[in-house]
Amino acid sequence: MVDVGAKPETERVARATGVIRMRPETLQAIEAHAVAKGDVLAVARVAGIMAAKRTSELIPLCHPIALTDLQLDLTPEPELPGIRATATARSRGRTGVEMEAICAVAVSLVTIYDMAKGVDKLMVVSDISLLEKSGGRSGHWRRDPQASGGTSVAP
Repeated sequence: MVDVGAKPETERVARATGVIRMRPETLQAIEAHAVAKGDVLAVARVAGIMAAKRTSELIPLCHPIALTDLQLDLTPEPELPGIRATATARSRGRTGVEMEAICAVAVSLVTIYDMAKGVDKLMVVSDISLLEKSGGRSGHWRRDPQASGGTSVAP
């Protein structure tokens, strides 16, 4: 782990996203609550929030962080077709919450796969990335959606 003891506490915010692509019929079944395992999006939302809270147990060198807020949106996108997960993590501390936001996205999407795999084994989880972060020494950072290769820009 990196020693963050001398760093000042600041408000930390991170936003991450990712998608799961699936057949149109699978998306329709999820939206109609017609998947045998139950309400896919509700369970995936809870799984993502739980993952964010336990990130330091999942990622070996992450610091345990007291989250002050975690918002997780799961949005059906018929044009994919699939579901987009977007997580926003907040904390006041000495280290960022990027990994918590990314873990929330990843676990929510894998949960969707688990719950709907009986309907569609060809689903693909992809495009998990950090969109934005603020707080700490490096200040505000956001991904430039126009840049290739994940280039970032500071506002």
